[in-house]
Amino acid sequence: MWQQNIFMNTGQTPMVLIDRSARHVSPQILAKVEYLNSSGSHYCRVANTIVDHAEKEKLVESGMTLVDWTNGSSGIALAMAAVTRGYKVLLVVPDRISREKQQLLRALGAEIVITPSDARPGEPRSCVNVAENLVQNLPHAFFTNMYENDLNRQVHRENTGPEIWEQTEGRVTHLFVPVLSGAMISGLGRFMKAKRSEVKVIGVEPEGSVYRELFHTGRAGEASLYELEEAGGLWKSNCWDADVIDDIVQVSDRDAFNCGRELLRNDAIFAGGSSGAVLFASLRAGALLDESAVIVSVLSDYGGYYLSKMYNDEWMKQKGFYRKASSPTDEITAEDVVGLKTRKELIFAHPEHTLSEVFEMMRQHDVSQVPVVSYGTAIGSISENKILSILIENDEAMNSKVVGYMEQSFPVCDAQTTISELSEKLQVSASGVLITLSDGTLQLLTKSDLIEALTQKSLLRQSKNS
Repeated sequence: MWQQNIFMNTGQTPMVLIDRSARHVSPQILAKVEYLNSSGSHYCRVANTIVDHAEKEKLVESGMTLVDWTNGSSGIALAMAAVTRGYKVLLVVPDRISREKQQLLRALGAEIVITPSDARPGEPRSCVNVAENLVQNLPHAFFTNMYENDLNRQVHRENTGPEIWEQTEGRVTHLFVPVLSGAMISGLGRFMKAKRSEVKVIGVEPEGSVYRELFHTGRAGEASLYELEEAGGLWKSNCWDADVIDDIVQVSDRDAFNCGRELLRNDAIFAGGSSGAVLFASLRAGALLDESAVIVSVLSDYGGYYLSKMYNDEWMKQKGFYRKASSPTDEITAEDVVGLKTRKELIFAHPEHTLSEVFEMMRQHDVSQVPVVSYGTAIGSISENKILSILIENDEAMNSKVVGYMEQSFPVCDAQTTISELSEKLQVSASGVLITLSDGTLQLLTKSDLIEALTQKSLLRQSKNS
């Protein structure tokens, strides 16, 4: 059977069990894969509904131009809806949206106007202001206003929400939703609370967005720039309905992008950055819940729109987001080992310290070796055995600076180095490995730290299996 147009396939997106990525948590984690709508996002539902309504109300007619501002996905959905009906499309986009989105918009025949991402709401050069000015000055133009349109909320209340309820057989206990304008979470929240008030509805946004503070204090927070494109807001939306929301949580760009990348590698789900943020928040919450919880994560954006960004290793490295892929054998990382250490403070010597001062430092902290660090960089190391051998040859050297006697520096690894790689480093005569953490600080790991971590991990697995 054929369909009248591509929008006949909108909705009824699959609900998929996240298996490998969620193997460490007790609850079921289910993904509502909204990016499998025909436009690559949940906005396919919204665009078609808004244009249908505008036609029924005689607000648009053949030859008119549909105008809106967009982070990309809503504009793609609108352009697809316009193509099938013969309308022109003019979209205002921030300059940070991916190259893929811009190229697809142009391929669909949309005209785009690019504005600076750092323009604040109310500024003449901001996306919203430029779009509104274009509508006022263009003949035969209609402002679809997808983000603020109440039909946006209505679609999710009447369609997406019932789908989630049916697909989980009403067992959903926690619903995690990306927050951009607040329309989707408000619509879904309204439906869920009407079905069962105990369902927890949690919004997910990037660090720098305003909604978490708005939710907790009633005042929009101070906005700052972030890289996520399909989540986060710089001001309060008219669609915002805090009464049906239980919490708003924030996820860093780095965690969002890396979680999305791991989701592709582990579960073959090709989602975007906001989906990565939602899954990260779901997994973080799942670690504190038991097996009775059923968590639904709304994955709303398509990974193919970010091949030049979150799926590009060089871009990730330039932005400081890159993290080595998790081991398929579920190895713990240097970061995990550091987290299990009782002592979190790194004991180290400066080049100007004397051997006497360094020896006293070792004695007080009960360590047998320390790195020598200058301006945050490891330049060498010194051990008790080395100091002893020096003093046997020259007991007056105790007041000499350690920089003249230090040994080779410990190997330096990043926080995502696996325990197998750390072990290899330590086997090659190294007595310790320095780990660079995400905040730039250093930690020293030894063989005994690795053994302790492996022992604790084994006990953890036994308790989970019992």
